[in-house]
Amino acid sequence: MEGPSIVILKEEIRAFKGKKILKAIGNTKIDKERLVGQKIISFKSWGKHFLIEFKNFSLRIHFLMFGSYRINSHKNSTPRLQLKFEKGELNFYTCSIQFIEEKLDDVYDWEADVMNDQWNERKALKKLKMIPNTMICDALLDQQIFAGSGNIIKNEVLYRVQVHPESFIGKIPLAKLKEAIKAVRDYSFDFYTWKKKFELRKHWLIYTKKKCPLDHKVIKKYTGEGKRRSFFCPACQLQFI
Repeated sequence: MEGPSIVILKEEIRAFKGKKILKAIGNTKIDKERLVGQKIISFKSWGKHFLIEFKNFSLRIHFLMFGSYRINSHKNSTPRLQLKFEKGELNFYTCSIQFIEEKLDDVYDWEADVMNDQWNERKALKKLKMIPNTMICDALLDQQIFAGSGNIIKNEVLYRVQVHPESFIGKIPLAKLKEAIKAVRDYSFDFYTWKKKFELRKHWLIYTKKKCPLDHKVIKKYTGEGKRRSFFCPACQLQFI
């Protein structure tokens, strides 16, 4: 689940802000009883992390590759965590759940979150310059640089800026690198808008495609150190090596 989807979740459950948890069950290994009786102070997001803030601690939910949630409904499977309120419930599935004892401002660099108001393009550029031998396909998935960027965003951004995923950061022209940084944020907000309209797939230019918009053959390859799926057009996207 990529950053824009977490922002949508944060908006969808805002009605539970200030509500008291009456029951907490599920197959998570955390101390669920600690949550009972707690009032939710706020919901926050950092990249792919969904954060529930309480008075003296917070809960971090990471949906990993296949996580999901239900609001006031549930699947026919045991949730990782179910939170019950006087009116309504929240169910989280196939996710990682942890307590955070520190203040969230001490844990998270909000300037690295591509959808946060504090997002800092200059800081992202500085971080990229420190890893010249890293492929751009790996860099765009580095959550310490682009918190919230996932594989869909990576593929679509690289097609937008016409850069081959196996290009090395140190070989990409500065102007093109800045273009890519800006495109990550821009595409994240496009993703958010399309996802809310249930039309995200309709706007994909390269991801999972067999041909690019110019009718060239698209290559599918597992690239970079992370060996994540990349879809790219050798005719449209320049490789800098």
